[in-house]
Amino acid sequence: MKSKQNPPQRRYERLLAAAQSLPAVTTAVAHPCDQISLEGVVEAARLRLIAPILVGPPGRIRDTAAAAGLDISGFPLEAAAHSHDSAAKAVELVRKGGAEALMKGSLHTDELMGAVVARETGIRTARRISHCFVMDVPGYKDPLIVTDAAVNIAPDLADKVDIVQNAIDLGHALRFEEVRVAILSAMETVNPKVPSTIEAAALCKMADRGQIVGAIIDGPLALDNAISEESAAIKHIVSPVAGRANVLVVPDLEAGNMLAKSLSFLAGADAAGIVLGARVPIILTSRADSVVTRLASCAVASLLAEARRRSAGAAIR
Repeated sequence: MKSKQNPPQRRYERLLAAAQSLPAVTTAVAHPCDQISLEGVVEAARLRLIAPILVGPPGRIRDTAAAAGLDISGFPLEAAAHSHDSAAKAVELVRKGGAEALMKGSLHTDELMGAVVARETGIRTARRISHCFVMDVPGYKDPLIVTDAAVNIAPDLADKVDIVQNAIDLGHALRFEEVRVAILSAMETVNPKVPSTIEAAALCKMADRGQIVGAIIDGPLALDNAISEESAAIKHIVSPVAGRANVLVVPDLEAGNMLAKSLSFLAGADAAGIVLGARVPIILTSRADSVVTRLASCAVASLLAEARRRSAGAAIR
């Protein structure tokens, strides 16, 4: 059922408009050697969301552009021999300060992330790397961040601290008026037999003690009482998050992946993807992504890059 108040993609249109008010983000695009990835790059550049640097085999990239009728003559091109080399050289550009964002082209995610996390040559920080979907769900009143559905397979409590903080930072970069985090499980009560409920309770206490900052956090919460005020009321859950969550933290990758894909394919949600916790935002796109979703992912990276600029400026002052 489509919402009359929030037509599909209306929030993404606002997201794109916000990003277009900012300087285009210099983005190292790793191995854009197929039509889908190259089309997304060209359109994002046309909308002034990114200023791409194409990294890959020059002949393949030019042949792909010619076959698709795409003009890439205005983009810098960094030569690389193959997909692994493209990933390494795109990451090197970031390390040298030549790019403020990294974007996946037609290579495998594992190839790109392998270069990102390489011990000597990667772009890791002290923060755990995690993935967020920024979802526009028809009928839901707020944009929805779902984490982690793509990077951390079975995160432990320490990992989840960073996963939650990364998502909170993203919510602020996206200009959420208030970040409300639901730590999901199968139930809303702490049960020693269900480890995710214990971790949820621990995360909430860590937030109380200032170990996680910038949001209102509650959990464990089941999905229904995290997003439905009616369900929360029926179960007598009194919480500023229950029924109003705009960040959903899942127990593990399997749960997150199934949740995000259910929202996409059954509820018609659009899902922009971004990786956080590295030195720069990393735009992860899929061959199944729509043009709108690809552009939204670039817009999210733009807003994150702007938040980092503001943070760096504040630190200098």
